[in-house]
Amino acid sequence: MGKTRKMRDLMGAIKDKASQSKAAILSKLSASAASAASSYPFSLHLTLLRATTHDPFTPPPQKHLANLLSFGNSSRATASAAVESLMDRLQTTHDSAVALKCLLAVHHVIKYGSFILQDQLAVYPAAGGRNYLNLSNFRDDSTPLAWELSSWVRWYAQYVENLLLTSRLLGFFLGSNSCTVDKEKEEDRVSALMNAELVRETESLVSLVEEICRRPELLDLDGNRLVMEILGLVGEDQICAMNETIVRVNEFDERLSCLSLCDSVELLSALKRSEECAGRLLAVPNVKSDLVNGFWRLIKETVVKAAKVKEEEGNGKLVVAMRRHSLSESARFGDRDIRPSDSVRFPSGRRVSFGY
Repeated sequence: MGKTRKMRDLMGAIKDKASQSKAAILSKLSASAASAASSYPFSLHLTLLRATTHDPFTPPPQKHLANLLSFGNSSRATASAAVESLMDRLQTTHDSAVALKCLLAVHHVIKYGSFILQDQLAVYPAAGGRNYLNLSNFRDDSTPLAWELSSWVRWYAQYVENLLLTSRLLGFFLGSNSCTVDKEKEEDRVSALMNAELVRETESLVSLVEEICRRPELLDLDGNRLVMEILGLVGEDQICAMNETIVRVNEFDERLSCLSLCDSVELLSALKRSEECAGRLLAVPNVKSDLVNGFWRLIKETVVKAAKVKEEEGNGKLVVAMRRHSLSESARFGDRDIRPSDSVRFPSGRRVSFGY
């Protein structure tokens, strides 16, 4: 088994070196034969290869990820080519390490990319919807390590899809440095939402937190720097999701007496699902325990208040409705499918279609 692993690692390193050398030569030839602008496809290909090597233990160097993100600092055409190339590599690779690094690069676009690069990611591909990354059946059985990493590819792809869906509903890329939402403005926006919209956003945030809890067991991957890098980014998103949930739950606290029975059922279902995540979320370094404890305390208090208010108003009808609602929860994610008519307004004020 050890010899097989070493041979696979060696072959991966050789393949990376050969691919990068070829891309470097083509880039230089193109640059010398024409303008620098016309040579960017080769430069992009080389940058992408360097950021998504076959090494299953180490994450992409920050400088290569930064170089990849820099393609979103010029024209829309260049940003579109960068996203398309990244997605093509993700869809065509059969190597679990390469797939994970491609997904990590996509995550970096969401968190650190320029608006134009995020915009191109938002409208890719031209047609799609649920599971549009199409990695739910990804399998790499070349080695036991690759097989274990395959489960992380499937989960990470599902998580990134969920993150994009949640961002679509919120109107900004959750956890993005370039789309940082002012807390006061966000509270004003949330206070202006209709009850049904507020419930939908809360449910979407809870679904994202649930997806975090579905991550695979580490098993033999504890200490794997590539996996640890992924969990670090997801942990940052988790804190953002909790903060956004707090804003919405606080708003619900002001509206409990005016919620319809249907909205109450949806809200209570979402909050109870979030309670089930307690103890299963990521332990995020440098996060004060007051935030986490306060989050769960707020959720619990709101569940009690909402149940009490609606039980008094509905004469027990809420309990019956909750039971009926629980029977249809399996269709929950399907309601979040991306449709061609879906669109969202980002902080720039421009409405972006999410019609994949």
